[in-house]
Amino acid sequence: MNPMTLYGTPLSLYAGKARAYLIKAGIPYREITVADPHYREVVLPQAGTGSIPVVELTDGQVIRDGTQIIEYFENSTGNTFLPITPRQKIVSLLFDVIGSEGLLRPAMHYRWNYPEENQAFLTFHFGTNIPPNMDRQKLADATMDRMRNAGVMFGATPENFATIERLYEEFLAHFEAHVAEHPYLLGNRPSIGDFGLIAPMYAHLGRDPYSVSLMQAKAIRVFRWVERMNRGEPDIGEFDGAEPDRYLADDEIPETLIFLMRHIAKDFVPETTAAANFINAWLDEQNPEPGTPVERGVGLCEFECEGASFKALAQPYRFYLLSRMQDAFESLPGAEQESIRELLESCGLAEVLNLQLNRTLHFKNNREVWD
Repeated sequence: MNPMTLYGTPLSLYAGKARAYLIKAGIPYREITVADPHYREVVLPQAGTGSIPVVELTDGQVIRDGTQIIEYFENSTGNTFLPITPRQKIVSLLFDVIGSEGLLRPAMHYRWNYPEENQAFLTFHFGTNIPPNMDRQKLADATMDRMRNAGVMFGATPENFATIERLYEEFLAHFEAHVAEHPYLLGNRPSIGDFGLIAPMYAHLGRDPYSVSLMQAKAIRVFRWVERMNRGEPDIGEFDGAEPDRYLADDEIPETLIFLMRHIAKDFVPETTAAANFINAWLDEQNPEPGTPVERGVGLCEFECEGASFKALAQPYRFYLLSRMQDAFESLPGAEQESIRELLESCGLAEVLNLQLNRTLHFKNNREVWD
């Protein structure tokens, strides 16, 4: 029997999340692009929308969205990549949001605002997603123009380039200090948080010519983590005596990770707050019928960070991911909740425990819909 199929591309941010999970979980798969005729004729109608990643299981079942793909396999294995201790579980789920949504701005900035270094690389890869009987160059250019405009929608505008780059280089420095001591976020085994974080850190920031050269020059240990996340073995040889496949003992959150979280809070909290307020106002006005498909973004929210003013797409999906962390938090006993709240307060992240939308969303037939 053929292994299941992952429809994706190395260029795709969210495909990187699903791919790394399949690799680390030891799940056999083959990866092909959406230019494949079978995808267009059989898979796409079941996927509901053209976004990737999508997997087609050996029985023909189709699952779209990196988080849904991971949850499908985690449910069948007992959540093997989610720590069972309370603080590590919440931090892991929080980093899933941070990676999947909170680093989109630098990912888009470094990809689209360094055309001299990136253009030929991107043109080739976008072309591979277009069927060979079509005008690949013309269609690749059109797709790239659309994605370049999307970068602006995430707040990557010229007046903020310096702030975006300073925040990202500081992020690299903090992450570098952490992975100098620990192979993964929470020890010697990847967690759900690592898979969320690899989404922007591989396809865009750890692979595009300009940003990968920046990472290799300024954060070689972060680059090693990117490599490690895409290898089936633990790949922790430089950590002498490290025992593979173990999270840190005693529910420890290392100080290096706390410093990283404090830095992330600088723009993650104000953006998430502004997005929640904007989407809730939009929901009050629009009041979508239950079952209505959820758009990627519903408008531009405004927020301040480090003295700079940003406008960025307010995305309901961020709050779908965040609700998974909030639900896990609410399920814990009071004493454990208090310990986690204290931890997040020390990092400037406690507000995210309460940032919610007035309406929830869920997946139905591979599409996000409003409840």
